[in-house]
Amino acid sequence: MGAVPKKRISKARRDRRRAHDALTQPHLVVCEECGEMKRPHYVCEVCGTYKGIKVLPGVES
Repeated sequence: MGAVPKKRISKARRDRRRAHDALTQPHLVVCEECGEMKRPHYVCEVCGTYKGIKVLPGVES
């Protein structure tokens, strides 16, 4: 038989432990070329540019 807790964990203690488990919204910035929202320091998925330079040739702008 597995381990069984001696005392029941109260709701307050359980919820305090889970206080940091919430998901956060990803931080987004506006692309300088097409104006779409994108992740900072990443290539824009819409127009394929990074810092104003076209780096993905297959993406149409």
